[in-house]
This record gives sequence, C-alpha cells and structure tokens, in this order.
Amino acid sequence: MKDAVFPLSRRHFLAGAGGLALSMGGLTARADDTTPLRLGVLTDMSSLYADVSGPGSLAAAKMAVEDFLAGPHKIKRPIEVISGDHMNKADLAANIAREWIDRNNVDVIIDVPNSAVALAVRNVAQQKNKAILVTGASSSDLTGKACSPNLVHWTYDTYALSTGAARAIVAEGGKTWFTLTADYAFGHSMEQDIKTVVQKLGGSVVGGVRTPINTQDFSSFLLQAQASKAEIIALINAGGDTINSIKQSVEFGISRGGQRVVATVLYLSDVHSLGLNTAQGLQFTESFYWDLNEGTRAWTKRFAPRNNDKYPTALHAGAYAATLHYLKAVDQLGASDDGKVVVEQMKKLPTDDPLFGKGTIRADGRKLHNMYLFEVKKPQESKYPWDYYKLVKAIAPDEAWRPLEEGGCDFLKS
Repeated sequence: MKDAVFPLSRRHFLAGAGGLALSMGGLTARADDTTPLRLGVLTDMSSLYADVSGPGSLAAAKMAVEDFLAGPHKIKRPIEVISGDHMNKADLAANIAREWIDRNNVDVIIDVPNSAVALAVRNVAQQKNKAILVTGASSSDLTGKACSPNLVHWTYDTYALSTGAARAIVAEGGKTWFTLTADYAFGHSMEQDIKTVVQKLGGSVVGGVRTPINTQDFSSFLLQAQASKAEIIALINAGGDTINSIKQSVEFGISRGGQRVVATVLYLSDVHSLGLNTAQGLQFTESFYWDLNEGTRAWTKRFAPRNNDKYPTALHAGAYAATLHYLKAVDQLGASDDGKVVVEQMKKLPTDDPLFGKGTIRADGRKLHNMYLFEVKKPQESKYPWDYYKLVKAIAPDEAWRPLEEGGCDFLKS
C-alpha cells in the first residue's frame, strides 16, 4: 500500500511503516516543521494473528488518518503512522513501546493483539502517560483488574464474546462443556468468563485443557475433549490456533460423534482459510461484519485493495474506528502530550463511525456498541465473494458487556 499524500500547504503528512515523511511531490518534511502527532500500530506482522490484525490494522489506521484529514479539523500538525511487530512477545512489545515513547515521541499505541502483550504495553503507556487503544486484544481484565485511565478497549472482549454464544448454545440444550484453552492471558480470561456464563445459565464445565500458543498439533488435546463426553467442546483460542484446532476436530470426527465444537473467537479470515465446507454451522459472537449495512460495505470496498484484496476482520474495523475517535479527541483538545487527558476527552465525546455506528466509551475505558451472534453459512447459501455469515441476532450493549460494577476497576474508586 502506498502512503497517502497530502498538500504541502496544509502541512500534514502520513508516514509509512518506515517513518518516511511524505508531502506533495514526495518532498521530505523539513526538520523545523511542527512536531508531528505520531501514532504507533504495534501488532503481529509475522505470526498467527497477522491475518486478523497485522498489516490490515496498519492499513486501517492509515485510512482513519486520511478520513480525519479529509473532514473539518483544527489540527495543523503533520500526522505520522508507524508500525512494529511484537512477535507475540510481551517483553519485546514493552521494549518497543518504551523506545517509541522515549525516543520517537509516539503519542498513542494502537492494536496490540495478544492479551499478554496488551497488558505489558498498558503498563508502559500508563507509566509514560501516553494513550493506548486496545483494538486487537480481548481480555476483559483490561477494563477490570488491569484497567487504566490511559486505556480504551475497543472492538470486543472475552466477556462479550463468551456471553452471546454461550447463551445461545445453552438455550439450545448444550449444558455440559469442555474447554480447550490457549495458555496465556486471553485464554485464561475467556475460560473464566465462559465458566461464569455457563454456570449462571444452569450448565457446567466438566473439564478442560490448556494448550501452548501457536500449536500445530491438537490431537492429544482433542482426544481429552472427546473422552470427556461433554456436549460442547469450546475452543478458547484465536487465529491460526483456531484454524488448526477446527481442522483437526473435523479429522477426528468429533461432530459426527455427537459432540459440538464451538469457536469462542472466530474471524472472517479464519472462515476464509477453513472454507465453508469445514466452517459451516459454527455460531459465534462478533462486533463487526463487512456485510452488515451500506456503511460497512462501502468502507470495505475502500479497505480491501489496501489489504491485498482481503476483506476486513473486526480487528481491522476496530483499529480504524478507535484511531478516528482518538484524532477527534486530540483535535478538540489541541494537544496530545497527556495521554490520560486525551482518553478522558475520548470518553466525553460520543463515538460515531461507519463501522460500529453511534456509541460511547464507559468510565473504565470499555467502548460500548452492539455485538452480534452470527452463524457461518453453508456453501450453497453463499452468493458472492466473502459472503460467509448470516446474522442470528443483534445483542444490545446492556446485555453484551459486563456491568461496570462487576469489573473491579481500581482507578474508578479513587
């Protein structure tokens, strides 16, 4: 994807991953230009979450800058978007974030898929008083026991993902569950949320097993799930791990044996990789689908060519929407140095974008919008490229998200 080019007279530029500043005619911005507003997209460029976030999240953040600059605004500073690959290593991510803030004057960090990574970067952002927009990680702890006044949690979380699907499945008679869980912060959080919801609804979790991240062979774990005789086998993993575990569950004939495999996290790119023959019938909760309405379809038409013709996941949508709202808040304030103040301003402003519609950001940093229960279509039901989901029902914010008083967010008590 080429970097956007803006007229020199407006004194704006958008930098690519390498940080090269461009303006009309490709001229490098002069050293005495106004200090840039720098946005850092810290993501997974090379591993199991690269398709669901990665380059697509970078492209989405750049689109948000372009769309912001195309509208009415007061900012006269150039805007740069840079990126980094955290390789799913929390210590590496924290080091990148620290260097970005200390040496590169990055004002906000965006995306951070992988909850262990997000929790580590959250600590750096709070210490340095910069904003962090978590659009890729899902642990509900990010607005609970690990909340921060410097953090906004956008796209989804483990509570919302587990609530919608679990309610529907238990209502259909799926009372006994076995959890196959990715062994890191996201998996642990989702596992607890699943247990809570299932038990509240009168079901039970009869067993579980934890798996290393980026696992290629799930056979021993699936055999344990099969032996449990649980009606529901809940895959609490994401990205490449979800793809591998679903494929191997089909090979083991688990569904043919009467047990139901449920993906607690499923992305459009996962379904595309699996194919409808394998993925058909899977029900899951999600916050965004490209074919929901005219606004999502129009945005996707612009986005796909920037993402090697791959359609957007919810994480790409989150990166766009959160970046756009952040820029609106900075524009209102006229400054970005104090991350806590910027996040406070983001909470004051109602959210409104073509992907999530109108919404708000709660005091604990939780972005509130509808969630949706989807089902993957059968092959014969798909009528055009990337036509993979059918909407089962919309889940209103007051049902989808954990109540504020149940989260245990410390800074709200002070």
